[in-house]
Amino acid sequence: MGNPIAHSRSPFIHESFAEQTDRRIDYRAEWVAIDDFERWVADFFAQDGSGLNVTLPFKTRAFELADEASARAQSAGAANFLMKSPEGRVIADNTDGKGLVADMTAGAGWSLAGRRILVIGAGGAVKGVIPALLESSPQNILIVNRTAARAATLADGWRAQGAPVQGAGLEAAASGAWDVIINGTSTGLSGGMPTLPDALELGSDCCCYDMAYGDEPTPFMQWAKARGAADARDGLGMLVEQAAESFYLWLGLYPETRPVIELLRATPKSESLVRRG
Repeated sequence: MGNPIAHSRSPFIHESFAEQTDRRIDYRAEWVAIDDFERWVADFFAQDGSGLNVTLPFKTRAFELADEASARAQSAGAANFLMKSPEGRVIADNTDGKGLVADMTAGAGWSLAGRRILVIGAGGAVKGVIPALLESSPQNILIVNRTAARAATLADGWRAQGAPVQGAGLEAAASGAWDVIINGTSTGLSGGMPTLPDALELGSDCCCYDMAYGDEPTPFMQWAKARGAADARDGLGMLVEQAAESFYLWLGLYPETRPVIELLRATPKSESLVRRG
């Protein structure tokens, strides 16, 4: 569920997982009005829905409405996963961070340990991945956002725990050379990208990751390549990896992700949204 949602490939991914594991599921993409989120979730579970994946802009609200939350959802203050327990309690989790790091490291072969990481954006998507990035032992993380106070507030929560995280406005992105740059904004969904300072410096082997995805390289990926990035990757692999974690939490089975990623790369988005027979 999300707003917008038409771009989502999640139904195709979960149907592929179900075929792979010989399970039958009914997984759909649902557009939800901004002011209707909490009512919609309540109705879904009242009608015996089993679980939800939650995307922009509802991840913080998903965490707040849950009766229980996993440690990683609590650390992030955001959730992309909801399920109903046998006792009827709504449980929140966050699989985004695991999905991102798995795609960066196992998928792309990047190393995050000791690296200087720049994260653009301070919304629910970014909240969800900071815990997993910190577990990878980077040298430091700088969160920059159009609204500097929002980035600073997010970073302050981690700094209070002794984590090497800072937050500032977009202009602070020019404060050093970066080894990894992550675009956590939703600009790629509309064919745009964040306004970054011209003086922003990429390290000699800098890798750039856009959490958005599409059939063509996103504007952020194009920007990264034009600036000499060693590698630029979109968020399709992250989407599949976090979906696999969700599938496991719901059904107790962990599917193979690589074949699904390869299939999606080879399939136009319009076709990948059609239910396969």
